[in-house]
Amino acid sequence: MSIDIDGENPPHDLSAWPDERLEVIRVVAQGHAYDAELPEEVRRQWAWLSVLANRRMSGDGSGGREAHQEFMLRMWVIDTLGPDPEWSPITLAADTLSALSLTPSEARSLARNWRDLPIDEIRKLRRHKNLTAHLERLISHLQPGPTRDRLLLWTEVRRLLP
Repeated sequence: MSIDIDGENPPHDLSAWPDERLEVIRVVAQGHAYDAELPEEVRRQWAWLSVLANRRMSGDGSGGREAHQEFMLRMWVIDTLGPDPEWSPITLAADTLSALSLTPSEARSLARNWRDLPIDEIRKLRRHKNLTAHLERLISHLQPGPTRDRLLLWTEVRRLLP
């Protein structure tokens, strides 16, 4: 069965859309979110559409690219438009920590001799570096506490990652 995406009645079930089309939606929606001429609420809606399209893409299987793009856009919204219940720094912190498969001490230990590691382990370290790219900005939006402390550890370890 073919899907007539360009027709008059494109399917509403985004899971039926090919990744290429979802990527176009993600990029265009993100561009509108960045448009300073639009009202803040409209920009937040465009950003949310970009997040939804990003989540629908199948990706590389690890979810690293999708999570990195989502975390960076969410951080941008929090930084630029301000946090609110839908764009919460606390939620972003929790989502970031749950996306990490290593502890900071495990990552630090592996990073010491990363050049000697198998390629899959190096990729894992790179994935963690990408998934923590927004942390220094995020920390400024968090109250002192255990979550913030864990993220601070990751900012230190991140500098060691390949």
